[in-house]
Amino acid sequence: MNATIKDCWNTIGVRGDGSCSELVAHVHCRNCPVYSGAAAHLLDGEPPAGYVRQWTEQTRQGKGAAERAAFSALLFRLGTEWLALPTSVLTEIASPRPIHSLPHRRGDLVLGLANVRGTLLACISLRTLLGIDAERTADADKLGSAVGRLLVMQRDGIRTVSPVDEVHGIERFAARDLGAVPATVAGAESRFTRALLTWQQRTVGVLDEAPLFRAVARSPA
Repeated sequence: MNATIKDCWNTIGVRGDGSCSELVAHVHCRNCPVYSGAAAHLLDGEPPAGYVRQWTEQTRQGKGAAERAAFSALLFRLGTEWLALPTSVLTEIASPRPIHSLPHRRGDLVLGLANVRGTLLACISLRTLLGIDAERTADADKLGSAVGRLLVMQRDGIRTVSPVDEVHGIERFAARDLGAVPATVAGAESRFTRALLTWQQRTVGVLDEAPLFRAVARSPA
């Protein structure tokens, strides 16, 4: 690595320990101006010493690295439920803002429209979609005074936002960390959960983005 480049993504970013505070705003290092600036610097300059040897070795060991870090996911909370969503469908974590209700519509899946960077996006209630009941929501009052956030998500041309009660941040998991969803899990939440994992002595439901976005596409906005 060129000595003039600050490769923070390898230490505190998504390839490091994930402690960078900017991850909350940018979700992934590739969205950060520090990362894009380093890329521009590399493209404009000469390859660093050992470049070919380093990448040859990394390619040779790539299979093992892929097994150690199968995917990255954003961990967040709805009520008392901790959930994980792959970062591939997350574009931004936004601060709370007004949600403008839509006239002449029934149901509580579509909450309204939210203005994100000048664009009006449909605001979906993941709580309703997953069937997280009022009792589990009420119990969340015991969890402290965490600040809610808006998740901006996009897949297959569908872009939407959803309010959540708390965002922990990005974590990386290997395939071996994932456990099967037990048959005792029922209801709407089970249809959108592809696996369970244990994180900080909590059970986290890993959401399956494909059926999730199909349900969003069918919702009347």
